[in-house]
Amino acid sequence: MTVTDVSQIPADLFILGCVFILLIFSLLSLGILRMFQQRFRAGWISFGGAVVSAIIFFLILDRWYV
Repeated sequence: MTVTDVSQIPADLFILGCVFILLIFSLLSLGILRMFQQRFRAGWISFGGAVVSAIIFFLILDRWYV
């Protein structure tokens, strides 16, 4: 195994990735929680928010960093 050099990653890309990863996975976990609570509409809205957040994240990455 080798050590991965992450010093070339810009700070704004790192912060953007952290924020969107936290947003996407928190919405997914909230959706799962709502489904277990039998609140299906709120669960599907959370899942939809996670999908929309992921799409926006990939569009921002494609536009600014690729």
